[in-house]
Amino acid sequence: MDDVIRYYSAFDEWGRLDREPLEYKVNWHYMTKHLPQAGTVIDIGAGPGKYAMDLAKRGYQVTLSDLAAKLVFQAREKATEMELLDHFDGFYVQDARNLYEISNEQYDAALMLGPLYHLQKEEDQVAAVRELYRVTKPNGIVFVAFMSRVRKLQTALQFPTHWKPLDQAESIHEFMQTGIFNHQDEGRFTGAYFYPIAAIQPFMEENGFETLELLGSTSLGGRLTEENWEYWRNRGEEELNQVMDMIYEAATDPYLLGTSSHLLYIGRKI
Repeated sequence: MDDVIRYYSAFDEWGRLDREPLEYKVNWHYMTKHLPQAGTVIDIGAGPGKYAMDLAKRGYQVTLSDLAAKLVFQAREKATEMELLDHFDGFYVQDARNLYEISNEQYDAALMLGPLYHLQKEEDQVAAVRELYRVTKPNGIVFVAFMSRVRKLQTALQFPTHWKPLDQAESIHEFMQTGIFNHQDEGRFTGAYFYPIAAIQPFMEENGFETLELLGSTSLGGRLTEENWEYWRNRGEEELNQVMDMIYEAATDPYLLGTSSHLLYIGRKI
């Protein structure tokens, strides 16, 4: 996991969600629909804590955990700057596969919005989800991010030289069989695993969760260019809001899940 730590320690994940706000907006729309009205939340693999800060602003008591010490430090700094420290119960440098500092059944809700697409072995994926299950209260709500294999196929076919070794048909074919991607260019997004969409719900249900929703975090909106967005912004706030409502609704259409690079699974611990 050293390559993953190096990548995220050098990458501006907070800025990415500011530059590409659609993923955050769609996720947050559905999170607020399913979150309990109050309570405790853990954000596992939280990075610099963009979701965690908004949860704290809403009054939840938040625990933040990430593999990269630099990002945990940044998150604590953000919470301090925003005067939100009173809403945080802890900032931990921990591997999602072993949340050894967290007791059983502590949280009313839990986020895991990154670890599963950087765990390439099935036993590691299962270990992380079992830890998610362990720390969540019975009937607690979980939000888990996955990356889509078929969407990565589209990206490789469109921009092959950006995603080496997926710049040749044989490598793409192998990737579609395994879901494993290691970038050939050092320092790029790597150590990744991409899921078949049909496997996500069974995987979570086999590990103790009842499925509530599976959605595309960008859905149709991810295909819109800046020129497209500018047109709808110029139409006025009311019409732009109508467009966003259509994007939110389309996010859960099972026939459109493959259009999103990121998927959000929402479940309940049984």
